[in-house]
Amino acid sequence: MPFITATDGTRLFWREWGQGQPILFLSSLGFGSQMWDYQMIAFAEQGFRCICFDRRGHGRSDHPAAGYDHDSFADDIATLIRELDLSGITLVGHSMAGGEAVRYLTRHGSGRVARLIMLAPMTPKLLKSNDNPGGAPREGFEALWALWKNDYPKWVADNIAPFFIPETSPGMMVWGSTLVQVSVPVALACSRDMVEQDFRAELRQIALPVLLIHGDRDRSAPIELTGIPSASLIPDCRFLVYEGAPHGMMFTHMDRLHADMLQFVRET
Repeated sequence: MPFITATDGTRLFWREWGQGQPILFLSSLGFGSQMWDYQMIAFAEQGFRCICFDRRGHGRSDHPAAGYDHDSFADDIATLIRELDLSGITLVGHSMAGGEAVRYLTRHGSGRVARLIMLAPMTPKLLKSNDNPGGAPREGFEALWALWKNDYPKWVADNIAPFFIPETSPGMMVWGSTLVQVSVPVALACSRDMVEQDFRAELRQIALPVLLIHGDRDRSAPIELTGIPSASLIPDCRFLVYEGAPHGMMFTHMDRLHADMLQFVRET
């Protein structure tokens, strides 16, 4: 069956493609698991078992009224890994899912994971504070959430182009907009929890090889706020900066991304 049941009874939709050592893909906030279609094709052809699932409140998974916090997200990942009896995993997380992957490792251990790949993560700490002067002011996030509560589809439409690059085909952009599979209450709950998180201490605890890839034209997760400080905190981190890459690098820089990920997996 394409569903597993989380500890609180939430049913989570999952799917796989290919055979071999497992790669578990974790999706961005608001996106269903279909966002990884091109990576699943590419890595299945290289002899890997590619697995992804819809986060609670996303896609075909259940939409409970609670559980939209990083501890619950990490527990859902742990349930999937346990139910599928996965080991030697390459864990891949994009955007908000980078923090989910980190929380899984610090909350459930790294016994089943061989390496971590973080793509444009939202770590280490987004919110500005006395000990994080480089963070973003809370007022900016409050303004964003007000926009979402008023017209979330318009915000999505306005931000499709910056997610890609000018050379991206109109068809790919239209398809990308269909990947947003979340209700407004769930999107708000996830975003609020993400903004409140502080992963700085957890990043220092990661005892696995990590590949962190970030674009220097990322408007959703500016590299100065996220990628650079995250890479500086991770003990064993290979940090690659893609010139001109936006937040949607898995679509815009596909060939380069696949090659770098494959090299990292084989070398570690």
